[in-house]
Parts: sequence; C-alpha cells; structure tokens
Amino acid sequence: MSSEQFDLIVIGGGPAGYIAAIRGAQLGFKVACIEKRGALGGTCLNVGCIPSKALLESSKLFSEVKNHGAAHGVKVSKVEVDLPAMMAQKSTAVEGLTQGIEGLFKKNKITYIKGHGEIVDVHAVKVGKDVYRTKNILIATGSDVMPLPGVAIDEKRIVSSTGALTLDKVPEHLVVVGGGVIGLELGSVWKRLGAKVTVVEFLDRIIPGADGEVAKQFQKTLEKQGFNFKLGTKVTGAETKGKTVKLTLEPAAGGEKEKLEGDVVLVAIGRKPYTEGLGLEKVGITTDNRGRIPINGNFQTVVPTIFAIGDVVEGPMLAHKAEEEGVAAVEWMAGQSIHVDHNTVPSVIYTWPEVASVGKTEEQLKQAGVEYKVGKFPFLANSRARAIGQAEGFAKILADAKTDRILGVHILGPDAGTLIAEAVITMEFGGSSEDIARTCHAHPTLNEALKEAALAVDKRTLNL
Repeated sequence: MSSEQFDLIVIGGGPAGYIAAIRGAQLGFKVACIEKRGALGGTCLNVGCIPSKALLESSKLFSEVKNHGAAHGVKVSKVEVDLPAMMAQKSTAVEGLTQGIEGLFKKNKITYIKGHGEIVDVHAVKVGKDVYRTKNILIATGSDVMPLPGVAIDEKRIVSSTGALTLDKVPEHLVVVGGGVIGLELGSVWKRLGAKVTVVEFLDRIIPGADGEVAKQFQKTLEKQGFNFKLGTKVTGAETKGKTVKLTLEPAAGGEKEKLEGDVVLVAIGRKPYTEGLGLEKVGITTDNRGRIPINGNFQTVVPTIFAIGDVVEGPMLAHKAEEEGVAAVEWMAGQSIHVDHNTVPSVIYTWPEVASVGKTEEQLKQAGVEYKVGKFPFLANSRARAIGQAEGFAKILADAKTDRILGVHILGPDAGTLIAEAVITMEFGGSSEDIARTCHAHPTLNEALKEAALAVDKRTLNL
C-alpha cells in the first residue's frame, strides 16, 4: 500500500488522460496518471493519429513530386521511395512528442506510474502490488481494434492499423476491410507509394455517418486516384498461404461467394472501448451493449467518485473530443461550470483532398424534419485552389430555413481540416451563415470558399 494520497488518479495516458491530468494539476490537485504502454500519448500518439499523419504527409510529398511536379515546372528525373527513412521520420515525430508529454508531467508535478491500473474500491487503484488512494478516479483507457470474425490479425499479412503503420515494404495489393476513416487514410498512404488498393465495405457507401453528397463525391475522387471499391460486401473468412491472403467475400444482401487475393489485408472496421481488467464489476459499474461506460452530464459513473471520458464513453472516438471531456470532467471536480457540445466536435479525414465536417448532415436534418437551406461553393471557382492546382471538392453549409443559424458544415477539399475551424467557432457562438458571409476573408485564400458557400445560402454568391 502506497502512503501517498492523491486528489485524482487518471487511468490512461492518452489524449483524454494526460490532458485531464495536466488540467487537474493546474487546478491545484495532487495528480497521478497510470499508463501501461510505457509511453504516454495513448493510441493516438503512438500507433494512431500522429504516425499516420506523418506517413500521410511523406507519401503525399512523394506523390506530388512524382505525379504533379511537372505541372508546376518541377521536373525530377527519378523519384524513389526510401521506406526506412520514411518510417524513421515517423518514429522521430512520435518519440519527440511522447517525451514532450513526460516533460509536461514533470513541469506540472504529476506522478507518472507505469503499469496496468485496476480499481479495487471507490477510492483506490492497484498497480502491480501497490495500491494508491485517491479522492477521485478518472477512467481514460481509450479503445482497441475491433476484431473481424473469421479474419485473425497476425500483424504480418493480416494487419490492424498498428501493423499497417510499420510494413517493411510497399504491398503489391493491399485489401482494406472497412470504408471508414482509418481504412481510407492508411489506404491512401500505401496507394501513393505504389500499392494497388481495394476497399471492401459491408455497407453500400463509404464513410458511414458522413454527409451523403460528400461521401459520394469523395468516393469518385478516390476512384480517380486508383482506389477500387467493393461495396455492399462482407468478408467471411481469410486463408493465409505463403505471401498471399485469400479472402472469402459475399454480398451483404446474400448471394454467391467470391475470392479476393492480396499480399496484405488491413482490418479497419472500427474500434471498441478498452475496459478489460479495470475492476469495474468490483465497484458496481456495468458497461452498455457496446462496451461503453454509462455516465451523466458531469462524466460521473454510477459511482460518484469514479468518472469516465473519451473512447470508453458515448460519442465519436476522436482525440480532440476526448481532450475536451478530460478538461470538463476535472473542472467539474473542482467545482467549476463546464461545457462540452458534442454537436460542435469536428471530424476530419486526412486524405488528399481532406474531408471535414461539423454538425448535422442533410440526411439527419431530413430525418428530424428540420427545414434547412443549402449553400455550396466548388473549389474549382476558388482563386487559391486554382493557383495551387488543388481545385477538387466543395464547401457546403446547412442553415436553418427560418433563423439562418448554421446547423452543419461539410467540406471536401484542400486543407479542409483547417478550414472547418471557422465553422466550429461560428456554431459554438450560435452564428448564422450571414455571419460568415459578412466576415472579411483574406484573398486569395482557401477560406474564401466557406464565405462563398455562406453567401450561396442566400443565393448571392459572388464568384460563381
């Protein structure tokens, strides 16, 4: 038994956990953070967001020079992929950021405990043989790869997102099971580097939950880049022989089976909350039918001293959503008022062009019976997009038909992940399309596409 008494113990050192720990220390709490990985940053920093974005940028640079450099007057006689150097750059970025978080822990006097944390009572967490007492416990253990029955991941031929980030050579044929964010991002990496990529998706569309018009156009864009899609198709089995994997496919609606062969298969059908071995049952906490921990509006579980945030609770599994919840949960513990609006949590797919969205889709508004107006503007008519040769896609604003309040914004285009921030801020303050339309935007910038989309809501766009 440790003699130390903490105000807050955070289980999990990912974006949710480490941000919560730092905010707690800022508020004067004595904080400990338990992380079993041996490196802070969680899935996002170690085997998710950061390494994937590093490879996306490296592969994009290679593709741009090889395929589009000549159009800009940049001619290179021979462009080659140095995969070990690419992987080293990725690792350098990850290591630097991980060490940076450790530095922040030291700066804020947070006790960093390496190991698996298990709740043993409402005020205690066990790590190995040591038991640590605390006033409050915050569960921030994140998520794990969702398994696919009949397709066993070995991280060699059949890989998860983790294995897809460390391949030692470019696949000849990469089969991606799942047409969501992770599969399309990692598929983009290896497609740019020379792989044939086939995406198998159970539903009849890619990026489920996204605005339908955006998803349809996005698929066409990826097809132009060389992606192959098998939609409305399920994978029921996999057989590995030598250097190939043979998948058994069948139509989701039923029908004849077929075979699909590739040398690497990426299983990317989603993620599940990671709550195994936390000792939840010992304190009376039960998960829902999707493995999530139920909480109230203050992130409290049924046990008042135990809180949960991030991927283990309801809502999108996004690092920035988890961070906001971490800050809010700890501020509530400190007696402060809190605010997290999940309707204004943006989502981004970091392919090229990027896809970004916030708020409601057209399908959701129609289902809810909400009357709305649409304003769209293509990047083909945006001066900056044309100047840089990246004019694919469009910006789309959905506004309430009566009040003009912005209900949703969806962007397919260059740097969409950055452009969406303006929409998020506007929606946080309850703004209207008129607010964006009358805000002066620098010229020439990609942001002007959003201004023009706002003007288009009232049918008064100026450059189309």
